[in-house]
Amino acid sequence: MTRLNFTVNGQATTVEVRENEYLAEVLRYRLGLTGTKIGCNEAECGICTVLVNGAPVDSCIYPALKAEGTSVLTIEGLAESWNVELRMQNAESSLHPPPSKQSEGGSSFLLHPLQQAFAQGGAPQCGFCIPGAILTAKALIDTNPDPSEHDIKVALKDTYCRCAGYSFITNAIQAAARSIRTGEPLPADLYPLPETKTPLKVIGRPLPRPDAIDKVTGAAKYADDYAFPNMLHARTLRAKYPHARIKRIDTAKAKALPGVQAVLTAEDVPGEKNHGLVIKDWPALAYEKVRYIGDPVAIVAADTREIATQALELIEVAYEPLPVVDNPVYANQPDAPQVHASGNLLKHIKVRKGDVEQGFAESDVILEREFRTACTEHAFLEPECAIGRVTDDGRIEVYVGSQIPYQDRSQIAACLDLPERQVRVIGALIGGGFGGKEDIAGQIHVALLAQATGRPVKMLYDRHESLLFHPKRHATLIRVKMGAHRDGTLVAVQTELYGDTGAYASLGEKVMTRATTHSAGPYAVPHMRADCYAMYTNNPPAGAFRGFGVTQSAFAVESMLDILAEELSIDPIELRRKNALRVGSVTNTGQALRESVGLLECLDRVEREIRRTPFAPVLRPASFVSGKVRAWGVAVGYKNTGLGGGAPDKAGAEVELFADGTAEVRTSSAEIGQGLVGVCAMAAAEELGLPYPRVRVLLSDTDLTPDGGPTTASRQTYVTGNAVRLAARALREALAATLAEKYDAPPNRIRFEEGLAQVNGHRIALGDAARLIKAEGREPKALHEYWAPQTQPLGTGGDMHFAFSYAAQAAEVEVDLDTGEVHVLRLVAAHDIGRAINPLALQGQIEGGMIMGLGNALTEEFIVEQGIPFTDTLARYKMPSIKHAPKITSFIVEDETADGPWGAKGVGEIASIPTTPAITNAIYHACGVRVTSLPVDQDKLLRALKAGRHEC
Repeated sequence: MTRLNFTVNGQATTVEVRENEYLAEVLRYRLGLTGTKIGCNEAECGICTVLVNGAPVDSCIYPALKAEGTSVLTIEGLAESWNVELRMQNAESSLHPPPSKQSEGGSSFLLHPLQQAFAQGGAPQCGFCIPGAILTAKALIDTNPDPSEHDIKVALKDTYCRCAGYSFITNAIQAAARSIRTGEPLPADLYPLPETKTPLKVIGRPLPRPDAIDKVTGAAKYADDYAFPNMLHARTLRAKYPHARIKRIDTAKAKALPGVQAVLTAEDVPGEKNHGLVIKDWPALAYEKVRYIGDPVAIVAADTREIATQALELIEVAYEPLPVVDNPVYANQPDAPQVHASGNLLKHIKVRKGDVEQGFAESDVILEREFRTACTEHAFLEPECAIGRVTDDGRIEVYVGSQIPYQDRSQIAACLDLPERQVRVIGALIGGGFGGKEDIAGQIHVALLAQATGRPVKMLYDRHESLLFHPKRHATLIRVKMGAHRDGTLVAVQTELYGDTGAYASLGEKVMTRATTHSAGPYAVPHMRADCYAMYTNNPPAGAFRGFGVTQSAFAVESMLDILAEELSIDPIELRRKNALRVGSVTNTGQALRESVGLLECLDRVEREIRRTPFAPVLRPASFVSGKVRAWGVAVGYKNTGLGGGAPDKAGAEVELFADGTAEVRTSSAEIGQGLVGVCAMAAAEELGLPYPRVRVLLSDTDLTPDGGPTTASRQTYVTGNAVRLAARALREALAATLAEKYDAPPNRIRFEEGLAQVNGHRIALGDAARLIKAEGREPKALHEYWAPQTQPLGTGGDMHFAFSYAAQAAEVEVDLDTGEVHVLRLVAAHDIGRAINPLALQGQIEGGMIMGLGNALTEEFIVEQGIPFTDTLARYKMPSIKHAPKITSFIVEDETADGPWGAKGVGEIASIPTTPAITNAIYHACGVRVTSLPVDQDKLLRALKAGRHEC
């Protein structure tokens, strides 16, 4: 150990460090400054950025001893450093920039303008990247007090935001720089938003997230930010082969290593050996054989992470390698090796509507094409982490950032052979999910190790392990046959899909069902047939990912619509308008649409905007400029809100009013950056007549919060939002009944506004009303379990879903004909989301989803070769950074649905669905090459251009 002397956040600090420690580790684990996040350990994502002598550094690879004698600034010290700077300025002049004040310890305390602008302007979503982005921005404006958009893109090009709030970040930096430069406060409406309906008291207003201040100051706590006394550290031994029999496991040497407290294998799992969200086929610890490189073979708990890592190397495993099944088409062949004893077919999914053969016979034009989409990686910036501990009364507690805490609890309990009441899952903040934190990661492992050792155990994955382990987006092969009349009327669509669901089921059956049911697009097609084969392989499992299968099928069907438009010489927008779903249409699954179908208005909004460009926006490219050509492309999409398919879809919420006039909302639903905390607070505030800041929200604790169901399927605003709305309404009615009796007034004449009840000329604080209820021997709280409208399983007719969101998007791209490079210059979008609950958070979801769709189109692929991942570091996965962010023009269509809260539907997934085909359609219009395989390969595109081919 070596003594390190340096200044941290203005305080002289001395700490003993190891010679191989990095600065981020010292800050986080020795000094407790957990605002500094670690996302990759390879200086790739930039979220670990701190300032060393004013310069931004990637602290995850910055040797700690290199900081000797330096001054280090972390996010926790930014506000104080700003206050010191202001005091110095005040001593020299009367200038005093006045950003909003925050109260800390009863004293006046100013956030740095960057922190205030990020919070107020909607930049934090999941929040995990925000400390690094703010500190990188501080270094920029310290040297460049008036940065342009280009300057910001250069400075932050290596600081990623997977929620992709890049325009919000850019806007916040410029606003903060302006405030510092001029001494003027930040504007009230910091981020320009699309027009929405007239707001109610709270609903419909662009309000900052309740957790925004914690996220910009470093106070927000994610799973790895928690620590317990005497805590052990755990690691997992992963499979050596993608497919092999396990002949022998010898853990003796690992157990003998000093500092190792436990080494467990499948023999040590006391309960069920497998877990799974739909099908229990995924071993908690591998037994008999391994089916992919990420399979866990053994787990170790030791005094330090380093010792646990050493112990992994001492575990001896004898394998008998087996043939690898590396793609779903091969998996479906009769001679393919069997991944599971039950076979390689997870599910054959069928959709039937009308008579497709008759439809093709009636068609004037029939087209057929084949499309491929890649396996892609969620790349959430917070790697998986879980902490398990045994409480004094013998229960198991697990701290984890999970999208489904109640299902975590049931799976943990089953594997540990415990009653569910003996397990408590406590949700930490989640640093991005996008579907990738629905499956079990380390939850069962830390529970097993805590039970075995009697000590708290933390299991933190590094980025390499995260990439190997967790489920991905399904790679697919999609064949489309489309028939139409000469006037463009669609008559028949037939699709055949192969989905690579990897080694285990995860949510593959559900994802590929959604891909299949949406595979003819949001169009009224009288004859439709679809067959999907969701196949097991020895690739990493594939499960939920934003878009949930519809991202893949939308690429295929929207490409086909453009091909058909060219074949018939019809404008692509007009072709879509002619066939678009509308009220009265019947979907591919036979569901009659009775309301809330805003697709045509979405198309109209987008068309009006892109027609303003000086060249024909869809059918013809712009003029050639230095070997580069530009063109527009258009695509549309739709996505169900809620689980659908007959699954029971419900959420519980409890709302309690306190004597101080504040309220608390409780539900287990997970916040993954989508803005659920704000939705819950706004719903309760609207119903109770409380100011928004006086409502707090408690999420994801299976002991303290009712089950809100999974955070998936764009369902939380609709289902949990309704649960909160109705619980708050029940509480308001209870308050009204008590006040009506006391003041002899009809309950319906009592008004609730601004934290007061107005009755017969009296103005009663709601806190006093809460006391009145308690005085009657009752609690001022209400619990409501909301059940969404009933749906029907696929193939049984009726409503398969209770709501759909719709979108139209257009992309302007530039193709370099000399290099094959593609740049997206502008995105235009219109989304029908029913009702904008919070336009600020809504726009964040829209822009983030579209940037993710851009990455899906142009850069992202998780490469696996013969079951071995090539993409085993973040540097090998190319997701969009701020430098890729185009100008985005957004329109909101509010075609309300009857049962949604204030008419709202989901938005989290629909925003990402049409982006990819809009971009690939634009590429074709620009250069005449049709992209049929994702992502767009620059070299393949260039070769096609040079060879005069029309597909790549």
